[in-house]
Amino acid sequence: MSGSRGGAGAPKHYRGTDPLTAEPIEFWVSGDTVSATPVPDAETAVDGGWILPGLVDAHNHVGIAPGLGVDIEQARGFAYADARAGTLLIREVGSPLDTHPLDDDPACPRFIRSGKHIARPKRYLRDYGVDLDDPDELAAEVARQAQAGDGWVKIVGDWIDREVGDLAPLWTRAQIESAVAVAHEHGARITAHVFGTDALVDLIGAGVDCIEHGTGLTDDLVDQLVERSIALVPTMIQVENFPGIADGAERFPTYAAHMRALHAGAPKVFDAAHEAGVQIFAGTDAGGFVEHGRIVDEIEALSGIGLGPAAAIAAASTEARRWLGADVLEDGHRADFVVYADNPCDDLGALRHPVAVVSSGRHIV
Repeated sequence: MSGSRGGAGAPKHYRGTDPLTAEPIEFWVSGDTVSATPVPDAETAVDGGWILPGLVDAHNHVGIAPGLGVDIEQARGFAYADARAGTLLIREVGSPLDTHPLDDDPACPRFIRSGKHIARPKRYLRDYGVDLDDPDELAAEVARQAQAGDGWVKIVGDWIDREVGDLAPLWTRAQIESAVAVAHEHGARITAHVFGTDALVDLIGAGVDCIEHGTGLTDDLVDQLVERSIALVPTMIQVENFPGIADGAERFPTYAAHMRALHAGAPKVFDAAHEAGVQIFAGTDAGGFVEHGRIVDEIEALSGIGLGPAAAIAAASTEARRWLGADVLEDGHRADFVVYADNPCDDLGALRHPVAVVSSGRHIV
């Protein structure tokens, strides 16, 4: 395999193999876009290797870090860390910081945002999102966040209720149904953070478009996800932090025990969702307990619940991009892709060693 590095500059030619189909792949890059037809005077930048569209982190928060107070340059640094790992598309599902200034930086991933989290006072992390004193205002706030985002809205479906001492839903079924209807009227999809089981019943019944985490799914709820084409982003490496969350909540013993039980049951829950045919996509939940740049860890975790290497890669690349309506290296698409020396479908470890990461036509690795 041969290759060269550099900025967008002169047109470039790329040739290799698609690891998911084993088909040869060849294209040219002029500026920041892909051409399916030869471009005159193009330099061959890559000849050989395995080429994927840029990886997708479908649950990421570059505008959040422990302690909050993230400014745009810190967010840029987080985005760069993700990009160096091969993540060139981020669905930013909630951020207190407006990260739109990063859109002009060709070294950053492309972003698809959901605006701010929508929650209720003392029912989510302080200052992370919008806290509604009146839960009947949920639909109106969804309309506002739909206008602030890029086709997604994020609500917090459950969180610890300190009066109950355990996870509990934030909204009624009627409130969620109104919120879903308003989101769809505004051309947005709506996703929900949810750990436990109780909130899932109304969220799924109301027709949200995606579930984040979903550790409380039961067999009948999994079947409803399939029937309604509701996606799941399990954030498996975040779920590994549940025991630590429980350790910090010992004054709420019911909640702590619940979080430990959700952690213990998560592999079986996610495997059942996969076996039933639920659409599952990779998301790290970077920005809080999880560092940026860990998309490969999430892919490996997905592979371990039965997806296998190829399906796990697709859940963080081609399939995730199609789900989000993003570019996939077709003619005229943004030139975002990653090149590997070895086939990652044979060994996921190859994903940790890209020989080239190209963002908007520029080699950033």
